[in-house]
Amino acid sequence: MKTIEREAYQRVEAARAKGRPTGSDYINNLISNFTEFHGDRRFGDDKAVIAGIGRLKNMPVTVVAIDKGHTTKEKVVRNFGSPHPEGYRKALRQMKLAEKFHRPVLCIVDTSGAYPGIGAEERGQSQAIAENLMEMMTLKTPIVSLFVGEGGSGGALALAVADTVYMMENAVYSVISPEGCASILWKDAKKMKEAAECLKMTAHDLLALGVTEKVIPEPENFREGMRQVKQVYYRLEDILYTEIRRLSGLGKEELLEQRYQRFRKFGVFEGNSPAKEI
Repeated sequence: MKTIEREAYQRVEAARAKGRPTGSDYINNLISNFTEFHGDRRFGDDKAVIAGIGRLKNMPVTVVAIDKGHTTKEKVVRNFGSPHPEGYRKALRQMKLAEKFHRPVLCIVDTSGAYPGIGAEERGQSQAIAENLMEMMTLKTPIVSLFVGEGGSGGALALAVADTVYMMENAVYSVISPEGCASILWKDAKKMKEAAECLKMTAHDLLALGVTEKVIPEPENFREGMRQVKQVYYRLEDILYTEIRRLSGLGKEELLEQRYQRFRKFGVFEGNSPAKEI
């Protein structure tokens, strides 16, 4: 599938496009025999996060996905894909169970960011995210994260401390939205296109920086129900299965060391290019 060159903000618009497959669509097309689990055992169940177990081909996996919903009703139920702290705690609970039963973890990320409401802050939003970052770094089972749309700030990173990160071609990943960045730097949200370019938030930018290991090509106008979409799922299933099998063959110490080194090298530069070693 031919890669189409686009401006960064066009990628952002594509990542947010109406009708784009959501986390539940990926589960339905990639995972068989999926059983969803609910609740964080502390406060309640956050429907922005779908978590459970199923099979990727013949391989048992734990799946954690952020879902934005399609219809207005679904979007409201899913809180437009912005998780509360109980969503991240539910995710971590399932990851710890995956570690206990030696199941690999697949995270599917699509969020503009964690929910910033007063209730979420009162229930420990920042602490929930921080706990995920800490626990995922030392989780003794393979973790693969797939960015399928937006990847906003710590809300996305809380499901992306992984051994391998893949991104769909029009997915984005950044510390802040282009509009938010423009409002801070230029006091003008209308400069979001310039901000998007500066943020280096597209999948191809992040591939060059080593933040993602692979960019998955998409058909034009990526929508559910298209024949080309099914082809994307078939290819993605093979890619994920192969990588998880590879990671599962590593010893626990080797797995954790590689994960540590993956993040340790971020932001290190030699001259004009990222350093391979530190």
